[in-house]
Parts: sequence; C-alpha cells; structure tokens
Amino acid sequence: MKRIFLAGVCAPILLGASGIFAGASAQNQSSGIETVTVTAQKRTESAQNVPIALSVLTDEDLKRQGITKVNGLQYATPSLEAVPAFGSGQPEFRLRGVGFDDYASNNSSTVGVYVDEVAYPIPAQTQGSIFDIQRTEVLYGPQGTLYGVNTTGGAINFITNKPTDEFGLGLTADYDSHNEFIGNGYINVPLADGLDGRLAFITDQGGSWQKNRDNGDRLGKKDTTSVRGELLWTLNDRWNVLFEGHYGYDHSQPNGLYLFDPILSTNPDNLTGLTIPAFTNTRETAWGGSATFATLTGIAPTEAPFHKTDSNGVNMQVHGDLGFAELTSITSFEGLHRREYNDWDATQYALAGTYFDTDAHVFSQEVRLASNGSGPLSWMIGGYYSHQNMDEIFDSDFAQSLGLAIDTRYRQRVTTAAIFTQEEYQITDKLKLIGGLRYNDEKRSLGGFELNGVFLPGAPTIPLVPGTAQSIENRRLSGKGEIEYKPNENVMLYASVSEGIKSGGFTTYNGSQSAPPLKPEVLWAYEGGVKSNLLNDTLQVNGSVFWYHYENQQIQSAVWGTTGPVGSLVNAPKSHVYGGELSVIWQPLDALRITQALGWKDGKFDEFDNFLDIPASVAACVPASICVPPAGNAIYDNKKGARIGFPPLSYNGSVNYTWQLSGYTLDTGANWVFHDHLNPLLLGPVYYVKSYWLTNVNITLAPNDGPWAATVYCHNCTNTKYDTTRNFFLPGINIAQRGEPATVGVRLDYKY
Repeated sequence: MKRIFLAGVCAPILLGASGIFAGASAQNQSSGIETVTVTAQKRTESAQNVPIALSVLTDEDLKRQGITKVNGLQYATPSLEAVPAFGSGQPEFRLRGVGFDDYASNNSSTVGVYVDEVAYPIPAQTQGSIFDIQRTEVLYGPQGTLYGVNTTGGAINFITNKPTDEFGLGLTADYDSHNEFIGNGYINVPLADGLDGRLAFITDQGGSWQKNRDNGDRLGKKDTTSVRGELLWTLNDRWNVLFEGHYGYDHSQPNGLYLFDPILSTNPDNLTGLTIPAFTNTRETAWGGSATFATLTGIAPTEAPFHKTDSNGVNMQVHGDLGFAELTSITSFEGLHRREYNDWDATQYALAGTYFDTDAHVFSQEVRLASNGSGPLSWMIGGYYSHQNMDEIFDSDFAQSLGLAIDTRYRQRVTTAAIFTQEEYQITDKLKLIGGLRYNDEKRSLGGFELNGVFLPGAPTIPLVPGTAQSIENRRLSGKGEIEYKPNENVMLYASVSEGIKSGGFTTYNGSQSAPPLKPEVLWAYEGGVKSNLLNDTLQVNGSVFWYHYENQQIQSAVWGTTGPVGSLVNAPKSHVYGGELSVIWQPLDALRITQALGWKDGKFDEFDNFLDIPASVAACVPASICVPPAGNAIYDNKKGARIGFPPLSYNGSVNYTWQLSGYTLDTGANWVFHDHLNPLLLGPVYYVKSYWLTNVNITLAPNDGPWAATVYCHNCTNTKYDTTRNFFLPGINIAQRGEPATVGVRLDYKY
C-alpha cells in the first residue's frame, strides 16, 4: 500500500516531466547539474573533486524534508542513524554502522558534529535548532588529519550563512496540522566600510500530538527559540575576522513513550502488584512520579516530562593570507545547562522515572596553516586544544518498583591536545597521493562520584556505593594514506586506508561506576570509491565500498548488580563492518531533478566473550529468594560471529519538477526514505524495531520577480506507524517511542 501511494504521488510529476522531456527542444535541455562547493578538506572546492565519501544538503533540501534538528539528517543521508536513547534528548549517532549506544552525557560520540568548524564534543550539545544554514556536509569514515576532534564514524558539518556587504532580510512562517508554528528569519546589514553584520533566529512552538491515556492531558508541546549574531570585519583583501555569538533555549515536552507489552503483577520488580495493560493506541502515553523522587528533584509526582535546556556560545575566527600560506584561528567557548525529566515506564506509577541536570562548558582553540602555492605539493598543518568541564546529576525514580529513588552525581574533566597534518602531491595530471598524520594526547578524569538512595519521602539520602576517582590517558599517533586517479576530467577514482580513534570513557550510571574505564576504540578503515559527471554534466554517479576493522569497540552491555542486570559499557576486542553507498543525481532538464541514494552495511563480532546474557542471568535468579547478587548469577555469552546490530539498508530519493506559469514558478516535489529494521544485540528479538517508509510532498508557488513564496506540504504522507526506539530501563517494562504521524502544513517565505 505504501509503495502504491508513493507511485501515485510521483507519477503525476514524472508523467508531466516526461511529456515535456519528450518534446524538449535544444533550448530546454539541461544546462548541467549545479556545482556544489564544500570545505570538507578545509578549502573551497567542488564536492565532486573531494576524494572521500560525503553527502551534501542545501538549505532547500532541509526545508523540503522539514529537518530542523541534526537527528533529522538520518532521513536524508544514507547509512546514518540518530536514535534518541530511551526517547531522551541524548542522541546516539551511527554512521556506516559505527556508533555508540549510551544514554550518559559524559562519553564522546563516534560522529563529530561541527557548526562553522566549532566542535560540539558532548552529544547533548547537538540538539539545538538548525537555522540560517548554507549547507550541511556529512563525511564518512575516520576524521582527524583535518579536524579538531578525532572520530571513528565520520563528521557532520553545518555551515551557516555569513554576513555580506548587501542589505538583506528574510522571514519564514510555518504552521501545520498539529498546531506547530515555526518562525525563522535573518537580517543582513552592512554596518560600515569593511564591517557587516547578520542576525538570525528561529522559534518552534506547539505541535503536541500525544495525550495521556489516563487523564487526556496533551504532551509534546514545543517551546524552543535560538538566536545567532555574526560580525564580519574585513581588514583588507588579505585578512578578516568573524565574531559569532549564539543563545538558545529548549523548554519543550519530549515525545512520550508507550508500553508495547503489559507489565505483569508477577514481575519481581513490580511492587505495585498490578497488571498494567499495554497500549492499544500508540499516540497515547502516560507518566507519573513519587513523593520520594520529589525529595531529590523537587518534581511533583503529577508533573509532565519536560526539557529545560539553555545553551550559549561565542567564537572568533581569524583568516589571513601570509603569502606562503593561509592562516586560520578558531577560538570558541560553549556552555550547556540541561535539565530533563523523562518517564521511562509510560505509566501513572513511579516505576522508572529519570532526571538529568547537566552543567557543561567547553573551551577550544584550533590553529591551521594551509599552503598557498601552485606547485605539485600542497600541505596543511594544525593544532587543537580543548578543555571540558562537566558536572552532572542523574536521578532515577524506582519508588514503586525497587522501593527507592537513586541519586547519582559526578564531575568529569577532559583535556585534549593534538597536532595534525595532511599533504597532497600531484604526481601527474591524473595521479595524486594524499597522506596525513595526527598525534592525540587526551586525559579524562572522573571525580566527585556519589551514588545515594532515598527510601521514603523527606528522608535523608543514604550512600549506596563508595565513590572512587578514575582517570584515563591516551596518547596515540594515527594517520591516513590515499591515492586519487582521474582517467579523464569527468571521472575520479580513489582508494584510502585510515585509522580513527574514539576516546576512552567511563560508565557513570546504574551503580556500575566501579566498572573499569573503557579503552579507546580503534578503527582501521579501508575504502575505495568513484565520482563521475556524465552525459554533459546532467548525470552524477558516485559510489563507495568500505571495510572497517575494530579494535576494542565500545559496546553497551551489562553487569550483574544488587538489583539484577545493570547497564555497563565494555570493550569488544575485535569486530568488523563492511558495506557501501551509491548515489545518483540526474537532471535531464533544467526543470527536472531526480536523486537516489542507497546505503548497505553489515558487521559482526570476531571476538567478544564478555557479553552478559541477560535472559539466562535472570532465569538463574528464579525464584528471586535464592538469588544473592552479584555472586554466582551472572552468565556470560561469547558473541563471536554475532551481528553488531544496526539497520542494514537505507534508501532515500527525491524528484522535483519546476513549472513555468504565466509570471509564476510552481515547484513540485516528493522525497522518500526507507529505514531498515534495527536488531540491537544487547536486547534481543522483543526489542527489534521494524523497518518503515516515510514520504514527503512539497508544492511551492512563487512569482518570477517577487519576494515571496508559498508552500503546501505533507510529511509522512502515508501516515506510517513506526517506532524510533524500543528498550527497557527495568526488566519487564518494555517501552517504545512512536514517530510522528502524518502532518500537513503551509509555509510562507519572504525575502527582501
């Protein structure tokens, strides 16, 4: 049915286009696909000349798919997933199967996120709004010889619109069928000779589409606003300085969870003694807390889940021409205060509630020199320094399941220093060699750890686990080697080998803080690819294949604690991932554009004998009265040969046709995405997430010479019912988060 609908959406567009194409004259043949410039290699060049796998999205691409947060890129980029941990504001990014499953805030991501080259190393930092963006670049594979932060999976770069010396004004108003309003805009002002300013903002309000199944209260209302100001000071034709500052708040309600299985009164953790039915309507949710939890947090038992996050930052970028080289200096400071309350049992009872209070600050300094010469050798050398401070409180409400509320506190300090370089040598007109090195020195320390319990409302906290300080230090040299071959001006072939490093870390929650620190994760990446411009630049075909070899892959597993299985992070000694991507852009007419992108991957563990078998361990504790955790009940399984657990296939595509009417332009388009099933290794078949299709349609009308445009759109036009995640915080409480149902909306744009 979904594919029939998709065909019905696309057929009128394609049939109309084919009719025009059949009768096209020389004048309306395509003049070629527009060149997209990127800065993926720290210089401006065509994306087709960059010998790495990457996806580029313009601001119009983001608009058409309704993407206002980084998580939405998974619906426009092959082989990318962004899973909200338990439906929380903590994203778990995965690119080409390289990811990290952890709802804690203190560990780094395998995928680096940058805004104008400023790194956001704390995953929760990445959840701000996307606005006034020129383009987005998604780079696949290990990054480190060109970037400030070393990553194993890849990098996502957001490039904002910069101030110019011409006055400009733009406003957008968007309203949809869930009563969500999104307003954003910018003003660009030349302030003085050589001094230009730009101010941009976005606000997102309303949009709740869920209700409480017990009392009918609504949930999911958005209340976010962000603003960014930039000043560009052009000293002369060789030097300029960019000052940027931003502030944002998110005081929204999250998407609620639902029970996909009942909670049985026979569940040993169910102190309520009730059978709580599963949800029949997945647009419903539920929540509830306890007076015991309120003792720790001040959150009333009936208060709805919430986000109360404030973020801010300033940075200064200096660009100068030294004659022999270009100098770039980026100095930044980022702050984050995150408060977030979630109900992870989706009932009116206090079985599994959580509260985060995170205060984090990151200072970073990056300096680079890049050669200016026109000879066969080009080079870049840079240095990076970063210092993180994070103080976090994580509270759990188990008052009606385990009989207490738990308070976890810690502070983490991270200092990173790195030197990196990359060189290119043009051997012939067709052959180029590329090499790079990075030396990374990082120290992480965890202190002030406390794990306390409260057993009654108003009672004092009681220490549960003695605190221990931990620290890890990693000094390592990594690098990259690559060969690029251009048999002609329209085709480029490349092959590379590179090494990526993900920082070590700590397990900070669930009473498992005494677990040993995580070792750094090492990824050796072998990749080959082709980029081509064919049929007089009307067809682009790009493809890549890869093989990744992991050492000490960081995995979310579990240990056996006083309450049974408790989540903990471990290292799997050896594993591998392999796959590839294929993307096609075809523009047979200037008015018609068709894109297709496919990603496929698979991965298995080659050595992993320290995996806790949760079902077997739980079964060994029946009846619970003979269990004396942690001794004698943990059963470990060797997962050699097991699949790592990520969606194998991703596919997205689009078709757009522009009609020239009498004095107006009508742009019609559709885009679609397929997300494959997710079978997480740790959880088992009960928690598999099924595959799904999503489809969007956009129709935009604008006068040829006018300042406005009007758009009618639908997102998830097929009203597909799908889950974004399935999990459990306590055994026997099986929860899922439903994706947003069909939305119809209108958008008005004005530019002066």
